[in-house]
Amino acid sequence: MCWQQQRCDAGILLDVDGVLVRGGSVIPAARRALRKLLDHRGDFLLPVVFLTNAASCRPEHKAQQLSSLLDVQVDQVILSYSPLQALTSFHDKCVLVSGQGPITDIAHTLGFKKVVSMEQLREQHPLLDMVDHSRKPKAAPVRWETNLQLLVDVLLTNGRPSAAYDWSPAQLPVLACNMDLLWLAEAPSPRFGHGMFLLCLESAYKKLTGRELSYWALLGKPSLLTYRFAEHALTQVKEGGNYTILQMFFSDNPMTDVYGANLYNRYLAQQHRAPPAHARMLAQGTANQPAVAWPSDEPASATVCCQSILVCTGVYKPASAPAQENVFLHGHRDMSAEASLLEPAFVLENVEAAVDLVLRRHL
Repeated sequence: MCWQQQRCDAGILLDVDGVLVRGGSVIPAARRALRKLLDHRGDFLLPVVFLTNAASCRPEHKAQQLSSLLDVQVDQVILSYSPLQALTSFHDKCVLVSGQGPITDIAHTLGFKKVVSMEQLREQHPLLDMVDHSRKPKAAPVRWETNLQLLVDVLLTNGRPSAAYDWSPAQLPVLACNMDLLWLAEAPSPRFGHGMFLLCLESAYKKLTGRELSYWALLGKPSLLTYRFAEHALTQVKEGGNYTILQMFFSDNPMTDVYGANLYNRYLAQQHRAPPAHARMLAQGTANQPAVAWPSDEPASATVCCQSILVCTGVYKPASAPAQENVFLHGHRDMSAEASLLEPAFVLENVEAAVDLVLRRHL
């Protein structure tokens, strides 16, 4: 393993749901673990970034929520949509956003200048939505079926939903955040995640057109761009931001978290062997996506490797763990089924055991 091959500084990426909290309840081992990571001033002993596929609020609000729940000062939080900041080629285009929370405000903070929400689209084209009969109340919950209908309308009219469907193969670019099929809250079994909505959208599009829905980018774990974005944030935690780092990721979901960490570890190994001109290209790990270039003014990665520690307090339960082939059924359609990408560096009981392991080796 790479941390035995050379000594280097360690940084920690912390998943949230299933590792630190379940819904609004803190996992008991989490508070103990985080206290062990603090010095006498209350600062983290190692660089720590919180990496979650949540997307219904702004990062600073999530940081405040976690600070209150965990009794530590949380500053660096990366949500599933955060890497959209790096996709600047879309920031001047008109974009339709679908999601939960203050989605329009979030899009503007990411750099998008021309934003249309589902609510605005529905109000501009009231005949498109035959799902919401009452049209009230204003603060109604997100209706997947409404968003599903309107997204298909926009895709099949090339962005002109007042027109009839155009069945030509041309398709608008789709940027999807959060591929999680399942996540764990207070309920005894996992709940549907945003990946279930993507599955519905893909199925509806293929049923109507006979073609696969194509994504320009898939973001959130296990996307490579998300891990690169998280690594960038991690290196900024330590003053100077220019040091060799071993990136550890504490997580609870093999298909989302372990798969992504291993995919990024593979990318790091390829990057260190690649010519400089190609070092910043992030292949997305899917069959139908273009490579995404990391901003040219950013330095190449200084991380030597990325390893995952899988904990047993969330989606993954050793006693009832599904076979690998069934785990891949929970992954996104465009993620290749490679068994080696599901193998964590360590499987431990909880996040406290993970912290103990890292501290023994690096402090």
